[in-house]
Amino acid sequence: MNEKEISEIRRRYRLDRTGISRICGCFINEKKEIISEFEQSMGSMSEDDAEGMLTILKKVLSGAQGRNIHEIEFSTAEVSESEDYKLISDLRTTKLADSALTHALYEKIAGSLELEGNYLILLAHDSYDVFDYTADGEKSTESETVFNYVICAVCPVKAGKPSMSYYMPGKCFRSISADTLLCRPELGFMFPAFDDRRTNIYKTVYYTRNIGNSYDGVAESLFSAKLPMPAAEQKQTFGDILAETVGDECSLRVVRSVHAQIDHKIEEHKNEKLDEPCVISKEEAGEMLRYCGVEEERIEAFEQKFDECFGENSEIPTGNLSSKKKLEVVTPEVTIKVSAGEADVVEARIIDGTKYILIRADNGAIVNGINVTF
Repeated sequence: MNEKEISEIRRRYRLDRTGISRICGCFINEKKEIISEFEQSMGSMSEDDAEGMLTILKKVLSGAQGRNIHEIEFSTAEVSESEDYKLISDLRTTKLADSALTHALYEKIAGSLELEGNYLILLAHDSYDVFDYTADGEKSTESETVFNYVICAVCPVKAGKPSMSYYMPGKCFRSISADTLLCRPELGFMFPAFDDRRTNIYKTVYYTRNIGNSYDGVAESLFSAKLPMPAAEQKQTFGDILAETVGDECSLRVVRSVHAQIDHKIEEHKNEKLDEPCVISKEEAGEMLRYCGVEEERIEAFEQKFDECFGENSEIPTGNLSSKKKLEVVTPEVTIKVSAGEADVVEARIIDGTKYILIRADNGAIVNGINVTF
């Protein structure tokens, strides 16, 4: 699924557009025990509660592709023979009406998820009438296909705090007791994928909020799949490869140039309004190093290490490597953050045998809110 298709499904999560009529789920405690299972009609909720529930489910389709959202592909053999696949497929086919199937899913998640504290598993089924559009943007009068899918959100549940509130009928303040709070999803999935605005039963969309943890155990249990390296680990690994293979040529100038080129690639991708994710291959990274004047032997070592760590023919989402247009310089004593467009104000020098990070301050400097003189 590309960004446009994800956005199209996200727009479904409004009361006047959704086909979700009920929510299934269960409460799991910190001991991984299923305490209760429930089913609630959307019609029985207040409008605010129903909108809140849709907002929570929509979070499963939020974040960046390759960073928070991953596509898991199934082989033809898995689709026809795998018991894991059959469970997910049957949940969709029965529209979550079979309690034995939903319970089996809860048990799989509870048995494989390492998540501190209590949490809720929420499940919903939606049917979307997909209309085609003409070349001039006119919507067709009849739906060409129906996209049926299930969505699952795993949400931590935390204890609230007692507080004071103004009670209008009594014209007074009174204390409100602590209650449990449903947090935004930590992980979830949507099955099947919505590719080319059509059903693709060979893919599922998997979401994690934490870019440092993909909850591989859940992906393995539900889909028999191994996920890519988490986004935070990809960034750290890329930096480690760069430092190891480029060696003493890995100067502030080279690092600054590589990240400037990555940011430029992201900006170009954004301006061209491409639907597919912006990624970088080992060959593109190698070209960036050539632009910096790095020796060919070291570039070859970088590309070889890239393959070893990320896999052959792998591509990394550029958003996982970029510092969001900021250059960050960290020493044991100081952290310096500079807008990428102004990165040339930072220099690395050795003066009288001592290493320094220098910051040009032509426009003055403020220390603890006070303008200082030079």
